[in-house]
Amino acid sequence: MDNQFFKNIEKKTGVSMDEVLRLANSLQGANFKDEKTVRRVIRQVAKIANKPVSKELEDKMVKTITKDGSKLDMGTITNMLNNR
Repeated sequence: MDNQFFKNIEKKTGVSMDEVLRLANSLQGANFKDEKTVRRVIRQVAKIANKPVSKELEDKMVKTITKDGSKLDMGTITNMLNNR
């Protein structure tokens, strides 16, 4: 993809593409049935999105994700953060 595409995304979201790509790489091959892994990912996405996550919300998200970890992607977590 061209640099301008990434610059536009960074400008609109305030999130660097390096952060997004690092997170995406960490998601590959991750075990989303493992609670520790899921909590780490939730915290990373929350930090990148600049969205605080209460302990209650994190617990709810972990329960939902570990129940069906095969269907997890970054969009799912982002939607959960936005719909809290």
